[in-house]
Amino acid sequence: MNKFLAAICLLFSILCSSCITSKDVVYLQDKGTVVNDSLLLKELGKPYRVQINDVLSIDIKAIDSELKKLIEVFQPTESAGSEGQQALYFNGFTVDLHGDIEFPILGKINVLGYTTDEIVTKVKQSLLDNYLKDISQIFVTVKLSGLRYTVTGEVKSTGIKTLFVDRVNIIEALANAGDISQTGDRTDVMVIRQYPQGQKIHHIDLTDLSAMQSPYYYIQPNDIILVKPLKRKALGAGQTATQTITTVASIISVIVSTYFLARNL
Repeated sequence: MNKFLAAICLLFSILCSSCITSKDVVYLQDKGTVVNDSLLLKELGKPYRVQINDVLSIDIKAIDSELKKLIEVFQPTESAGSEGQQALYFNGFTVDLHGDIEFPILGKINVLGYTTDEIVTKVKQSLLDNYLKDISQIFVTVKLSGLRYTVTGEVKSTGIKTLFVDRVNIIEALANAGDISQTGDRTDVMVIRQYPQGQKIHHIDLTDLSAMQSPYYYIQPNDIILVKPLKRKALGAGQTATQTITTVASIISVIVSTYFLARNL
């Protein structure tokens, strides 16, 4: 009987240790890994450089009436009935496999690896070289047509997401997907990022304050965010202490009933 009680106690200890604690679900905890808190105030993300399959929104405006007539030719034609992301797809400029966009009249412009500010300069220079004598009265705006990323795994809403902002950190991106579930592993979130030479897998611990100093804290277009399940999820012991106690009580009840039935045979 003593061995039986010892086995039950051991089982209870194992299941209780598998409870999901606050350390598993709280973001950006101070684990003593940040040497200097002031570093968190610095801009860590580098300007994004355009990749293949990005969609750019390019808008040109002018003050002079004659320039306005010319610039109207450069503006993309709106697609009837399209709205939201469809409008961005049809009216934007998609970067092809060679890193080019097809711009009206100006033809192909290579934008691969350039920042949006650098693309503004290229468009202005192309207009100056081919059509205009003075570009001081024109205004060119280049933006990414939304920050598109994919999130999957232990989140409440998986899928392809698009945010119409220039800068998004990974916690904001996950919040837009309903946040990581309680059974998701916040200590090892995978970020699959696209580079000119291919894709690379990176890891970030979102429970550690030092995550804010990671080069992967701010997401980039076409990132894939993958959240793995906690190992303890497979035990099925419950996410909280109450759920664990209920599970343990059920198991003990079955074991005790089986023990006494076998003893009376």
